[in-house]
Amino acid sequence: MTLDSEVQSLRQVPMFRDIDPARLKLLAFTGERVHFSAGQPFFRQGDAADAAYVILDGQADVTLDTPSGPLKVAELARNDIVGEMGILSDTPRSATVTAAVPIVALRIDKRVFLELLNQFPQMSIAVMRELAKRLERTNARLAQSNS
Repeated sequence: MTLDSEVQSLRQVPMFRDIDPARLKLLAFTGERVHFSAGQPFFRQGDAADAAYVILDGQADVTLDTPSGPLKVAELARNDIVGEMGILSDTPRSATVTAAVPIVALRIDKRVFLELLNQFPQMSIAVMRELAKRLERTNARLAQSNS
C-alpha cells in the first residue's frame, strides 16, 4: 500500500474526513503500518492504551473478559478505528481486539492522536459521535440479552 492509498483509506474514516490532505499524509507517514495474523491480538483488556489503530484491510473481533469467558461485543472492518477509548479516558484497554483474519492496520501513537484532536475540533466531535454510537449499540445489546 502506498502513502497515497493510505491517505485515501484515512479519508474514509469519518473522523478524518474533513482533515487537510497534507495533515493526513503526515499522519499516514508518521503512523506505523502493522500486520496481524488471524487470531493475533492488537491488544488485550487491561493493557496500557498507547495507540489507536485504523484497519486498512481485514476484520477484527472485540471481546470482553467475563466470569463466564470471553464475550464478543463487536466486529470491526476496513476503515474502522479502535483503541481511541483508552487514549481519551487515559485508562487501560476496556476490551480485547483480535484479528479475525489477516489484518493490515495503521498504528497511531497516543501522542500523535491527542495532538490531532487538539488541532482539529471537528475530529474531536467525530470521535465523540463514534463513541456515542458504540455506547448506543452496546446498550441495545445489553437490553436484548436481559430480555
